Amino acid sequence: MLEFKKITLNDKSWIDKIVFAANSRSADFNFGNIYIWDKTFKQLSTQFDGRMITKIRIHGKPAFAFPVGTGDLKKTILELKAFADYRGYPLLIKGIESESLPILEDLFPGKFEFTEMPDAGDYIYLAEKLSTYSGKSLHGKKNHCNHFEAEHPGWKFVPITRELIPQCLDMLLFWEEENQERLDKSIEDEHDAIIRAFAAYETLELEGGALIVDGKLVGFSIGEMCSSDCFDVHFEKADITINGAYTMVCREMVKMAMANHPELVYINREDDMGLESLRTSKLSYKPEYFLKKYLGTWKES
Repeated sequence: MLEFKKITLNDKSWIDKIVFAANSRSADFNFGNIYIWDKTFKQLSTQFDGRMITKIRIHGKPAFAFPVGTGDLKKTILELKAFADYRGYPLLIKGIESESLPILEDLFPGKFEFTEMPDAGDYIYLAEKLSTYSGKSLHGKKNHCNHFEAEHPGWKFVPITRELIPQCLDMLLFWEEENQERLDKSIEDEHDAIIRAFAAYETLELEGGALIVDGKLVGFSIGEMCSSDCFDVHFEKADITINGAYTMVCREMVKMAMANHPELVYINREDDMGLESLRTSKLSYKPEYFLKKYLGTWKES
């Protein structure tokens, strides 16, 4: 029987090995995301036959993340089914990508009902386009950057170091105060995740950059590689009172990631959590495609 345990920083090495072998562009599986959001989702994890199994909850119901990895998928799913049966609840698997649907159907004909989870899908962009805002569709973003650079000729974008983290946190508090009227409860969860990210910043091997204007930090972004060709942007914050600050942070973070990882092709800017404001923002950057995710429910006969 599977034995799950709380995720700690000591799990990074084995999770990284499994995740990068699977090479998915999904934001669901990289260790940084799992760890920094753990206060909210309280995940439990274990290894099984070359796959990572993560126990989660969906709307209060016990479930599992798709068992990412390269081991025997059928054997792993049967192990999950046995565990769910033992605990007395239905088998629910979250975060199934489109390419895995026919595989699961082939392994378990007619046993799963698949339902798209549109609020959980990831927005995937071409890094080259975001690094320059090239093309007619991103012309407005480019104009925002041009305006910003003209207004703030001494601006700079620098890697986040331990010394800069207090300024990032000050900027985060300012951002939350300025946006509190339009934010929902999810911002509290995000705040906790950002605190966890900065607390273990070096151990998690996160990468980040900060936008500086006249010696003041006015924006920052942090993320990590989630596959061989994709960088996952976990957080992006900027002073909304400064025209062009957000578009600058996005562009410069992508440039920095591309410089650090010459093999980089795609940027994952994660899901919109079902928030209309986030959906509008993410669509405005013209994603290359939308990484759909599905919930698989085992149909009891």
